[in-house]
Amino acid sequence: MDTTPSAPPGHRLLPGGPDSPVLLHVPHGARTIPPTVRRGIVVDDAALERELDLITDARTQDIAEQAARAASVTPWRFVNELSRLVVDPERFPDEREEMRAVGMGAVYTRTTRRAPLRAEPPADEAHLIAAYFDPYAEAMTRAVEDRIAATGRAVIIDVHSYPSRALPYELHGEDPRPPVCLGTDPFHTPDALLTAAREAFAPLGESGLNTPFAGTYVPLRHYGEDARVSALMLELRRDVYLDEPVTPHDGLAKTAAALADLIDAVTHG
Repeated sequence: MDTTPSAPPGHRLLPGGPDSPVLLHVPHGARTIPPTVRRGIVVDDAALERELDLITDARTQDIAEQAARAASVTPWRFVNELSRLVVDPERFPDEREEMRAVGMGAVYTRTTRRAPLRAEPPADEAHLIAAYFDPYAEAMTRAVEDRIAATGRAVIIDVHSYPSRALPYELHGEDPRPPVCLGTDPFHTPDALLTAAREAFAPLGESGLNTPFAGTYVPLRHYGEDARVSALMLELRRDVYLDEPVTPHDGLAKTAAALADLIDAVTHG
């Protein structure tokens, strides 16, 4: 666990080619928890390390970085540098979020095994939303709008991973767990994007659609309103590229190459 002091906001936009519409979004790959946030988490350090192993999308930053280097036109990358245990920037910050039922709304109160993580309700929830969640959402919105202004469109590829065996927090843990899960949105995921993803990731094995996780991230300002924004969630089963929970094997390079193929197809399509 890295508890190095980190001032908000804790995210980075890494520039790509000026003509690239692609924005790789890596929201869950970091383990850093600022000391001020750590004080609100009730588990001990050893338990927190185990939880970070389970909840972090390990090495997804590396996959995105390698894919960006290999792509014919460098995509832009928006990377969360803080653990999702600080805030989860992909959750709705209110009652619309179904994961609140298991203590995993924008601010988690439960672990992957549904044990207490924070007091319920968290005393610092409003502060965490204001200090971390809101600035992240605003910066991601600006990044999308910059791509629209530069290229007339924005294509968000949301880079995630998930364990080969379901964890107790999962609401749909009994669903199939294919090597590659493609999460879609009926408004923001055009058929051409989905087809390109299936073709690019075919070398890794079967692709499932919205199983065991569904949907994809689009800034709320654009969600359901702006067809210039397309999006796809890429969920990689972790054994495809890791010796679980966190050790990479040669599948990581293959995964990055597949993502680079998708970036090229989207950029030139």
